[in-house]
Amino acid sequence: MKKLFFISLMLFSGILSLLAGTRKEKDFQSVKGKQVLIFTKNGEGYVHDNIAASVKALKEICKEMGMSADVTDNPAKFTDENLKRYDALIFTNTNNKVFDTDEQKKALQTYIRSGGGFVAIHSANATERDWPWMWSMVGGKFVRHAPHQQFDVLVTDSNHPSTSFLPERWTVNDECYYSNQLNPDIHVLLSVDLTTIKDEGMKEYPGETFGHLFPLCWCHKFDGGREWYTALGHDIEFYDDPDFRKHLAGGILWVLGVEDIDLK
Repeated sequence: MKKLFFISLMLFSGILSLLAGTRKEKDFQSVKGKQVLIFTKNGEGYVHDNIAASVKALKEICKEMGMSADVTDNPAKFTDENLKRYDALIFTNTNNKVFDTDEQKKALQTYIRSGGGFVAIHSANATERDWPWMWSMVGGKFVRHAPHQQFDVLVTDSNHPSTSFLPERWTVNDECYYSNQLNPDIHVLLSVDLTTIKDEGMKEYPGETFGHLFPLCWCHKFDGGREWYTALGHDIEFYDDPDFRKHLAGGILWVLGVEDIDLK
């Protein structure tokens, strides 16, 4: 009887695995074969040491979903002809001035206005801070961050591919980013519980701008394209965290037009 029980259990587990594999293939069928460009350029100033880890994670996430990913820190790749090859752009921990010419900026605008997808991670909201179109597209512009620490993130919208699998209160170790110039059309997905932050500069900003909460992750449709941003992602180790990887995967899926998927 014991032997029969274990055989039955193994068969049942195998069926579950098969169903899970079939579900994954079905879920990602609509993005299979799509191409993304991962951009990592930093201008003068602070450069995160997490870039290699973020690229590795993003390439693995894309591969799991059947997509291909190119990686560059060369802004010369921003031409109308080259960007047409990609279904989404991912700016991972880019910072400060990343473009060399106005033509490169125009190519990004043309791409977004043609319906392109755009993912921005962590310091990407500090990219090209003198360019209003850029911060409007990203959804906000970096001002400062609190000291690195543990704090609580609240799920503001649990009906999104990048948040549906998270607990209502998600405790992380990270830098809490504060943005200004927030685009009023952003749809907030995650917010920091400011009562869990120790930060002497909080009185100056964000103060009581949003009460005890402040937006950390959002999405919106902007100028013809789809954009998703997360302020999380400072630490190298976080890019191996399963929930953070699903968070990134959900953002990528959303900018590609996949909204009804649960990554639990």
